[in-house]
Amino acid sequence: MSNSKVIARAMTIAGSDSGGGAGIQADLKSFAALGVYGTSAITAITAQNTLGVTDVLELSTSLIESQIDAIVSDIGTDAVKTGMLSSSEIIQTVADKIRQHRLTPVVVDPVMVAKGGDRLLQEQAVDALRNILVPLATVVTPNAPEAEVLTGMTIVNVDDAKIAARMLVDEIGASCAVVKGGHLEGPATDVLYDGSEFTLFSQERIPTKNTHGTGCTFASATAAGLAKGLSTQEAVSEAKAYVTAAIQSSIEIGSGHGPLNHFYELWNKSD
Repeated sequence: MSNSKVIARAMTIAGSDSGGGAGIQADLKSFAALGVYGTSAITAITAQNTLGVTDVLELSTSLIESQIDAIVSDIGTDAVKTGMLSSSEIIQTVADKIRQHRLTPVVVDPVMVAKGGDRLLQEQAVDALRNILVPLATVVTPNAPEAEVLTGMTIVNVDDAKIAARMLVDEIGASCAVVKGGHLEGPATDVLYDGSEFTLFSQERIPTKNTHGTGCTFASATAAGLAKGLSTQEAVSEAKAYVTAAIQSSIEIGSGHGPLNHFYELWNKSD
């Protein structure tokens, strides 16, 4: 008699982080920790550690297409999360595949700059991200600097974040937007706008430098919640709680910005 069970599935379409703290590595850890089976379509290989990115190799659009097709044709997916899509061509390819396979829900993490300051999105690709991919997003999850690039406005407080979130939905076309508050002063307050109302998720700021992969983790945790059938508000709330706990339990790895502890529940129990 089989003991197999049905499990929710989520696919990350993003870059690889050789240091294991961000990118598809963080996404797959987040999916697993939240009870979702994760698959991946790699868009780029980065050589990086806690100090920064030293090299990047974009994969061909044909290989990216093949990875997505292979996953969808056999395993399927209940949610998609996009991360590092470094060029206009890659963004267009991923958008085409999302439409072709009618993939939904889609969480778009508009990755632009790595934690150490290294650029991960080509300057000329910003328009493609804004005009082609964000309108396909069930939820788009920029931090404040990313939201500034996408909207053209300056964001210094929660009121600005609300304006930016509304712009991302009403003007740029995302179904929902979360403007994260990690770069703002005061408590870490994320602003969710769903097209009709705002919801704020706030936590006291945790004094640590180990925040590498926070954005990837938040977006993939949101995708995991959506894959399990949660509402957008429930998925974002779960993701906020998960990221906060993972930061509180962060790991001392390397000499720069260390990673979150994605498996804090499992590892803390075995201490």
